Amino acid sequence: MSVIYILWLRQMKRYFRSRSRIFGAIGQPLLFLLALGYGLGAVYEKAGQGDYLQFLVPGIIVQTLLFSGVFWGIQILFDKRFGFLKEMLVAPVPRVKILLGNALGGATISLLQAILVFVISFGLGYRVHDWLMVPIAFVLMVILSLTLTSFGAGIASMVEDFQGFQGINNFLIFPLFFLSSALYPLTNVPTVLQVISYVNPLTYAVDGLRWAMVGQSHFGIWLDLLVITITMVASIAFAVNRFNRIQV
Repeated sequence: MSVIYILWLRQMKRYFRSRSRIFGAIGQPLLFLLALGYGLGAVYEKAGQGDYLQFLVPGIIVQTLLFSGVFWGIQILFDKRFGFLKEMLVAPVPRVKILLGNALGGATISLLQAILVFVISFGLGYRVHDWLMVPIAFVLMVILSLTLTSFGAGIASMVEDFQGFQGINNFLIFPLFFLSSALYPLTNVPTVLQVISYVNPLTYAVDGLRWAMVGQSHFGIWLDLLVITITMVASIAFAVNRFNRIQV
C-alpha cells in the first residue's frame, strides 16, 4: 500500500504545484455553463422543460470528469518520455500497484475538479433538489472518475507519442460527450440518436447524476448504477491488461 500511496501523493503534489492546471481545468466547464445555461436557458424554459441550468449542471460535471480523467493518461506518456516510468517498472513492485497509484491520483484530481465545478455552479443559480441525495451523487462521481482515469491510462499504454494519444482521445471523447444526454433530454430526440445514446455508458452516468442532483431520471438509478459499475470493471481490466504489456 505504501507504493500506491507514494505514487498517489506524487500526482497530488504535481497538481497543486501547478496553478495553471487548476484554473485551466474549470475554464471549459464554466464556458459551457455560461454559454449554454444562459444562452439556451430561455429557449428550454419556453419549450416547457423547466430550468435548463438545473438540467445542465450534472452533464457538465460528467464532462469535467470525462475530459480530465481520460486526458490524465498523458502523464504516463510524460513519464515514459523522460525515463521516470522505466525506473518505476524496474523496481521490485508489481506493475498493478504502479498503475493503481498513478490512476488513483488522476481520479482524485478529476474528482476535485468536478467538485469545484459543482460548487461554482451555485453562484450561477443552480440549486440541489435534495441534499440527502448529494452523497449518492458523490459516489457516482467517484466511480466515474475511476472509470475514466483507467480508460485514459489504458489508451496511453497503447500509444508511443503525444499526437497519437490526442488523436485517439479526440476521436473518442467528443462523440461520447455529445452523444450522451449531457446537453439535451432523450425524450424527443430522433430514433437513431436515441439508440446511440442508449449504448453509450456515459449516458447512464449523466442520468444517474441527474437523478441524484435534480430528481430526474430516464432509465432509473439501478440501471444507471449497473451500467456504470460494469463499465468501471471493464475499464480497470483494460488498463491493467495494456499497462502490463507496456514497452519503455
